[in-house]
Amino acid sequence: MGSGPDDNAGMADTAAKAVLEGGPEELPERIVPVDPPGAELKIPFRNGYEHFRATSRQQHTAEGALPVYEWWERTELPG
Repeated sequence: MGSGPDDNAGMADTAAKAVLEGGPEELPERIVPVDPPGAELKIPFRNGYEHFRATSRQQHTAEGALPVYEWWERTELPG
């Protein structure tokens, strides 16, 4: 039959994701989208940002092998 909008319904999500390692235990997510992929991630958390840097490691997850980003610092928002 013809080609329709649902032909790709079973394909995996191609958005880049990463595993976060370190930082506050209370972070709600440890697998996060990486958009755009790069050397650093900045995650908003509790009136500031948690900063993570890319490593050369990967971790096997339920979503496949994902790059690991390590926590390296926190910055606070003024106020």
